[in-house]
Amino acid sequence: MPTPLPHLHLAAVNIDGVLLNDTFSPVIRQMVLERGGEYTADVEYGLFSQSQLVAARAFAEAAQVTLTPQELLDLYLEERERYLAHTPVRVLDGAADLLALLRGLGLRMVCYGGLDKAHFDRHLGHLAHYFDGPGYVCTDRFRPGIREITREIFQLPYDRVLFIDDVARVAEEARRLGVPFIGRPGDFEHGHQHSLMRRMGVRHVVRSLREIDEELLRTVDGEAAAGTFQPHGEPFAGLRESGAAHV
Repeated sequence: MPTPLPHLHLAAVNIDGVLLNDTFSPVIRQMVLERGGEYTADVEYGLFSQSQLVAARAFAEAAQVTLTPQELLDLYLEERERYLAHTPVRVLDGAADLLALLRGLGLRMVCYGGLDKAHFDRHLGHLAHYFDGPGYVCTDRFRPGIREITREIFQLPYDRVLFIDDVARVAEEARRLGVPFIGRPGDFEHGHQHSLMRRMGVRHVVRSLREIDEELLRTVDGEAAAGTFQPHGEPFAGLRESGAAHV
């Protein structure tokens, strides 16, 4: 049995794109392109880890369409259902092993994401025993949800909670609040999250869940204890001004 991590108390793990495959980015990109828009890092940044209606407004601007946010959201959900018919939701390789490792290192855990709990129950119900407190937190009303999960739900200091997410906007908020973070950008070939995280200076970015091993977690724990986990890159606004956001 490994020695528990001495500093971190909780791991908050994003559901879609981290534990489950990303079934959102391909649909969003196709919808943007079909309506004459460009799928740039700016567009992706404006859409990801936002509430559904905020993302719909950003989509309307990117694609220059006249539909209302609710009409766009309804259309998106229809398009995603068609996508799921040939690319179903699945648990990513290494997800169960990662949860077992986090538990073995003494961490409490919670899962979070923008869809309601039925999504969690349907696809991760067989792993629900790993999670504590509410088990799953829907963050659609308070994106990206770091403050609410850390301070309101679990009532912990920011440096005691590790967030694992696939979206650069969440990494940006983690930096602002002083929260340890590991980025696991998705595998979508047209996605921009990996390059955005790198340009933001996110220190720990992995390509697969199996890269989040005990050594990395102990490194993050030590950095959190010493207060040295903050990245050294620029916030997204700085990247946009320099033109680096369009990658």
